[in-house]
Amino acid sequence: MFQTLLICFREGLEALLVVAIATLYLRKTGRLHLLLPLRAGVGVAALLSLVLGWVLSQVGALSPAAEGGMALVAAATVAWCVVHMRRAGQGMGQDIAQRMDRASVLEGPRAWVAVFLFALFMVGREGVETATMLAALARSAELGYMAWGGLAGLALAIAIAWAWTRYGRAVNLARFFRVTSWFMAVFAVQLVVYAFHEFTEGAAIPGIDNAYWHAATEDLAEGTIAQAISLALVLVPTVWLGLAHWRERRTVPSSAAATAMGTQAAAPRAAQ
Repeated sequence: MFQTLLICFREGLEALLVVAIATLYLRKTGRLHLLLPLRAGVGVAALLSLVLGWVLSQVGALSPAAEGGMALVAAATVAWCVVHMRRAGQGMGQDIAQRMDRASVLEGPRAWVAVFLFALFMVGREGVETATMLAALARSAELGYMAWGGLAGLALAIAIAWAWTRYGRAVNLARFFRVTSWFMAVFAVQLVVYAFHEFTEGAAIPGIDNAYWHAATEDLAEGTIAQAISLALVLVPTVWLGLAHWRERRTVPSSAAATAMGTQAAAPRAAQ
């Protein structure tokens, strides 16, 4: 459940921020007629992602070896997400605005198609990544728990995206993506361990005692330790980000007060 929450939160947030920034840009520039293709692209991307997730989960359920392969693909996807978001987090808004500007300056149907494809690609990319990662977890987790975790993650992502559109700079996206990328890297390692566990279940690794290593990695891959790691992957970055935001809010008023006191102290000297 907690792994699903983290995945849907992280990937859902990026997709929703893309939509939020693009929507604000179109409204601000008076191109309201292009909101329809933007929403259509988002809807088609979401539908295709759901279909892909279902297909991948069925393929991954065929054998332990297939499950292990799916986990390795998911681990590579997570690693790519970590690198991508550490690079893109700071300049996301500017990048999206530039892409939307290039698409919306076109005329007639070409502008409609360009905005639709923009939304389809940007949101669909996150959907493909999410579907790949969730498919790797489908066999080891109950569907009900995964559904609740996914809904909770999406709800948190919606809340953050809404806060970004309402309060703007109050949400430190660079810090969010930097901190969560560390824990997503840990999740990638956990997926590799899970892949190794599944390969040993199918006796697919030559030169080792597959039965021994399958039993040895049970807790790390699917047992108590795996659940504890999943819980930590959500709670630790959440608390970390909360404390960082709290310290930042305390520092800003203190700095403002110190500046004001310095100005007041300098005023009498200037008068003399």
